[in-house]
Amino acid sequence: MKWVYIAAGIALYVKFLIIGNPEPDFPVSIVETLVAESGVPNAVTAVILRNRLYDTIFEVVVFTIAVMGAKFMLANEQPFCAIYQFTDGPSIILARLGATIAALVGIELAIRGHLSPGGGFAAGVAGGTAIGLVAITSSTEWMQGIYKRWNAATWEKVSVLIFIVLSAITLGGGELPHGQLGALVSGGVIPLLNILVAIKVALGSWAVILVFIHHRGLL
Repeated sequence: MKWVYIAAGIALYVKFLIIGNPEPDFPVSIVETLVAESGVPNAVTAVILRNRLYDTIFEVVVFTIAVMGAKFMLANEQPFCAIYQFTDGPSIILARLGATIAALVGIELAIRGHLSPGGGFAAGVAGGTAIGLVAITSSTEWMQGIYKRWNAATWEKVSVLIFIVLSAITLGGGELPHGQLGALVSGGVIPLLNILVAIKVALGSWAVILVFIHHRGLL
């Protein structure tokens, strides 16, 4: 039976190589229509945060449940005793330099995701990467202290609630002015949704990183 699957896979691969995928003949350009209706030049963002906004809401909710699940599953486990971190100077400098670059990239992806490749999810991943790089070079107590001092858990929940409310208003037909196409302040509510998703993903990643360091160690 294994050879049947292999032969079918090879045949499908050859089919994709030999037989082209003809472009459908639509009376209008789908990309141009998306750009015109959303007011943003990045058609992918227009699909994610406008045409597929209903799906995106549940993607954000699923990520929230994943963060809650990580905390719940590890809540009853004993903290990890030995937490090993980078201690040599060059590694610390390189990790924090990478964290700075990742954080700047995350900010740029969040505020310009509706104009160029990027968006809230990519920005949140970049922000989470920056936090992870700082975590492997810093004291766990210091990271936990900053997390609590800035009420990161509260901001994470608030960002999700605001995202859902704005999405519900958008799905109900309410829209902000699109502004000038290609300008930083344009696209109606889409840039705000991008920033909220970025905050949610970055802070949620921070929470998961702290939980796993506390219960599983670091390196």
